[in-house]
Amino acid sequence: MIDTYQSLKLDCLVVLGGNGSHKTAALLSEKGLNVVTLPKTIDNDIEGNELSFGFQSAIDVATRTIDEIHTTAASHSRVFIVEIMGHKTGWLALYSGIAGGADIILIPEIPYNIEEVLKTIKVRENMGKKFTIIAMAEGAISDEEAKLTKKELKEHRKKFAFPSAAYRLSDEIQKKSGQEVRVTIPGHVQRGGIPSSMDRVLATRLGVEAAAMVLRGEYGNMVCISGGKLGKIPLSEVAGKTRMIEPDNELVRQAEELGISMGRKAL
Repeated sequence: MIDTYQSLKLDCLVVLGGNGSHKTAALLSEKGLNVVTLPKTIDNDIEGNELSFGFQSAIDVATRTIDEIHTTAASHSRVFIVEIMGHKTGWLALYSGIAGGADIILIPEIPYNIEEVLKTIKVRENMGKKFTIIAMAEGAISDEEAKLTKKELKEHRKKFAFPSAAYRLSDEIQKKSGQEVRVTIPGHVQRGGIPSSMDRVLATRLGVEAAAMVLRGEYGNMVCISGGKLGKIPLSEVAGKTRMIEPDNELVRQAEELGISMGRKAL
């Protein structure tokens, strides 16, 4: 990469991407290359940045999937699990779960208790609500799995034949409650398609500011959104870090106040 940069006699390298891209960009910057970056990921998990472009477009796809499940879930009186992208963080599942009216939202940062999930389903049944929709991040883990080391968790999951977290949870719910469960995975369509108008405006704002940073020679930085305003943050403070959802995050608390279960026992 350094050889290509030098052979093309580039003035600057502008990098758009997520955590991996920013880690590489930081390494290139350390080697003396002029680098400016922009946060582009549907996971919205880049440190020092409130909103990455791609996130809102992905929310639209995931939300529409949850919306369209409601009709079938209600008419067939079943539990539906919609598996949302997000291996390490649950920003996408949290936002789309709230927007789509999910009854339970499960994210990697808050290990779920299976008994709490079953309790929520039962409470809804007793209220005459014969269906439950679960928005589940692909990286969601149970509280039992959370006690394991990474190596132990990997070995633990080798024992299962499930293709993903949603199918694993589906099997557990069906065995413990007798409820019929169906799984829907929008998958990679969340990463493509037509960008939302908000994403187009956000990408434009960040792009214009990144170009201005290049002209000002402010290399080694990522253009970011902080407090709703454009800013910059050194790549050294971004690389190798992931912006996680804190368990007491305001949106998490508000979801629970709305009656949405996050799969954890009441504090």
